[in-house]
Amino acid sequence: MAALSAGRTAVRGLLRAPRGLCRPLSASAALQQIPRVKSENAKSESTFQVTMLPGDGVGPELMHAVKEVFKAASVPVVFDEHHLSEVQNMASEEKLDQVVDSMKESKVALIGKIHTPMEYKGELASYDMRLRRKLDLFANVVHVKSLPGYKTRHNNLDLVIIREQTEGEYSSLEHESAKGVIECLKIITRAKSQRIAKFAFDYATKKGRSKVTAVHKANIMKLGDGLFLQCCEEVAELYPKIKFDTMIIDNCCMQLVQNPYQFDVLVMPNLYGNIIDNLAAGLVGGAGVVPGESYSAEYAVFEMGARHPFAQAVGRNIANPTAMLLSAANMLRHLNLEFHSNLISDAVKKVIKVGKGTGSEPRVHPLCV
Repeated sequence: MAALSAGRTAVRGLLRAPRGLCRPLSASAALQQIPRVKSENAKSESTFQVTMLPGDGVGPELMHAVKEVFKAASVPVVFDEHHLSEVQNMASEEKLDQVVDSMKESKVALIGKIHTPMEYKGELASYDMRLRRKLDLFANVVHVKSLPGYKTRHNNLDLVIIREQTEGEYSSLEHESAKGVIECLKIITRAKSQRIAKFAFDYATKKGRSKVTAVHKANIMKLGDGLFLQCCEEVAELYPKIKFDTMIIDNCCMQLVQNPYQFDVLVMPNLYGNIIDNLAAGLVGGAGVVPGESYSAEYAVFEMGARHPFAQAVGRNIANPTAMLLSAANMLRHLNLEFHSNLISDAVKKVIKVGKGTGSEPRVHPLCV
């Protein structure tokens, strides 16, 4: 992710950190790669309002990095910033409604990780989950792509993970049916399975991708995952130019590690997608370098592909801003600000490629293994 000290002149110094979530990239180095944009360029475009949720952990520091880079690139975006946090006592129905109202106006958001405590306090659904359901952010998209300059076991990877994130195992339907017996319900519906399958095939068609792989566990969960798989197969018939295959989730994990090049677009239910997002991020450098986004029919939310608060790094100036900066660049492309999007993403990638702002002897952190 990205920890950036708030100095008087934007972001100072190199960020010393280990690979992955905390592998370093100097935001100041990225700023140096951005040519100064004449003010009249920004004035010639309309200004866009974007909802911002810094989140927990190093989220606020990441957002500071984004703001500094946007300022240097004269990006015509105004952030409507809100704070929603269960661990900082800044979560309530009123605050959640304020975020939703902001989204209704902006339609676009840039968010950090809203951490979910493990303690049960009478409400099963976290504020993060409730926000996604209120906005019906059914499709999470994580584009896992190698970045030249990061040395990893596999190079030149380019695959996309699409995850249904409004039902499945994260339906928040749990109860104690008898003392010491907890039932946790996994919900799979035809409507939402068809919707995410169609989204995946539409995405593949639009992006020029050639194959969609449905990931499941229908051999064990014959009805639930069986329905998801059936819906994917039915939708696949409507896209004859896109190759379609299926893979059981456990085999998929092994295949991703052994031969990730066989995959193009993968579509799957909620929990599997959460796991695969993190596994795949590790293939290209870790949670700190992979951007992500979530979509409904009306809204678009840009975030990190593998969501971690990285609270251990707060104030230490060691987290990696790459994922959040690339997510911000993707957000600008969504807003049709192609010039500014390319300006920022090219600057970030150039810094990484030439090795400017990376530590020669990174320290090992458990979140970055």
